[in-house]
Amino acid sequence: MPLISVKTSAEAGSSGAALLQELSATLAELLGKPERYVMTLLEEGVPMTFSGSPEPACYVEVKSIGALDGERPRQVSQAVCALLEQHLGVPADRIYIGFEDAPARLWGWNGSTFG
Repeated sequence: MPLISVKTSAEAGSSGAALLQELSATLAELLGKPERYVMTLLEEGVPMTFSGSPEPACYVEVKSIGALDGERPRQVSQAVCALLEQHLGVPADRIYIGFEDAPARLWGWNGSTFG
């Protein structure tokens, strides 16, 4: 269900696996979803600019079936930015995060859908 996809111009190096594990646990906790359904993706070394500069930046997508109400997007944004800054050295002001609440009938898994 929940998916967090990170595209960054930075290089993760040996920190990539730890970042993915922490993103998975954090997203599951903040969205109240079982971690067994969380998927994390990391694409590093992606050519990008932000604010006209090629300095390291990230674009993140967070998709979930529900659980993106109230303060949750703000909480996820805060936690994700902190993890990306810690692991990749990308400042929070060079990170965009897009949130999408996906209908269960349009999210496939295990040969079917969730709705």
